[in-house]
Parts: sequence; C-alpha cells; structure tokens
Amino acid sequence: MRPVIGVISDVKASGGHVVHGVTEKYIYAVARGAQAMPVLIPGTISAVDADMAPERVVIEEIFDLVDGIFLPGSPSNVGPQHYGDAAYDPPLPADPHRDDISLPLIRAALERGVPLFGVCRGFQEMNVALGGTLYQKLYEQAGRFDHREDSTKDIDTQYGPAHDVALEPGGLLAGIAGASTWRVNSLHGQGVAKLAPGVAVEARAEDGTIEAFRVPDAAGFNMAIQWHPEWRFWQDRLSTGIFTAFGAAARLYAEGRSGKPKLKAVG
Repeated sequence: MRPVIGVISDVKASGGHVVHGVTEKYIYAVARGAQAMPVLIPGTISAVDADMAPERVVIEEIFDLVDGIFLPGSPSNVGPQHYGDAAYDPPLPADPHRDDISLPLIRAALERGVPLFGVCRGFQEMNVALGGTLYQKLYEQAGRFDHREDSTKDIDTQYGPAHDVALEPGGLLAGIAGASTWRVNSLHGQGVAKLAPGVAVEARAEDGTIEAFRVPDAAGFNMAIQWHPEWRFWQDRLSTGIFTAFGAAARLYAEGRSGKPKLKAVG
C-alpha cells in the first residue's frame, strides 16, 4: 500500500461558509510525485454553537493515520504574533486556524521523526515553528529582489522560471540535482529574516534570500523550500527528485512506525 501523507488545509470563508481545502496541484504532487495517498488535515474547527469550544486537533490521532506531513503554499501568511512581531497595517492575509495546527504539528513531526516537507507558506511555518522570524514584506528590505509573481500574467508565466538559487555544497538538494545552481520559480512576498536555530541552509537566491533549509539533526526526512516544486514537478529533475525522496522516506517510515511512542494532544 502507498504511504499516507497528511496535507495541511487552508481555512477560509467562501459564500458564507468556512472551507477547509488545498489547491489540487499540491495534492497531485503528493499523489503522483511522492507516490503516496494524500489525506487532508483540517485546521482548527470553529465553534458554530456559541456554547461550545472550538474542536481541538489531537496530534496523536494525526500520527496514528499518516506516514508523512506536507505543508503546502497558500495566499495567507503565518500570524506575526507567532514570531514576536506586530501585524502590518493594513494586515496581510492570515489563517489563524491553519497556524493553530501547523506550528505544533511541525515540532511534533520533527521530534517523532515523521517525514516533513514544507513549500512556500510551509517553508515559512517551519522557520517560525522552530524559533525563526520573517520579513512580512521582503521586497521592502534593502538589497532584496521583489520575489512576488506578476499577477497580471497568465498562470504559466507566474509559475515560470524566475531566478537561480545556489545549492549548498554537500546538501541534500545539491545531491538530488547533481548541480551547484538551479533555476526556480518565485511567488512569495515574505521571507526569512532570522533563520531558526539548528537548521542548515540548502539554497540561497542571488540577493542572499534563504530559499531552502532542513533540520539535519532530526530523525526523519525533512525539507523546507520557498519556491514551488509542486508546479509541473515532472518537468523538472530537482522537483521530481524531491518528491521522490519524500515519498521514499514516508514508505520507510510506514514500514517501521508500529510500536513507536505516541505524543500528547495539542493544548
């Protein structure tokens, strides 16, 4: 059987309802690229009845079900209160219901050795969860490029190659790519300000922006990538290799996860 990979959902309003969901390109990349069964993990469930508390997500129940965790990108940003900053005015798009599950889940996955892969917002979540900080508007920082996509262009152009990244010699990505540099897309307005302690840089843009990192001392596979390798991953050797490695790690974890210690509930 294929390994099961939990994919963190966005939580947003739509037509008067609250929707928990994930863009299909991420689901497809997990299903086909990692050769895994994607299962959507909702964020914190709001209380419809005023007399009831919001539904708590129990970490051990998630890990009873999955062999890996995937943190997809999103139009929303990590709440700045999670890294000791004040929100911009006007505030940037937020998703506190996703924050409530993703941040503790990241720490628990790394502690447990569950394969973990974060893309774009997921990259930023991993940095914040581990004690790092973000530039809320990277493009306002001196010497940094504007890494955002041009929203007036068609989707293929938005996700097209935008700039090179330097791959860290001896790093996991350099090994997968078999190269020292790689051309990537760029669709992010935020970026790493202070890198979390205990992580190793895997790639940097030409302006010094950190584009990928991992936690080398964690027991399982983990990777955080700022660009979007899920986009037509089959057309890019590095993207294909990353999802293949993630899926292989999830299969290995699935084979040996029986009898592993369980974690406590969040909250």
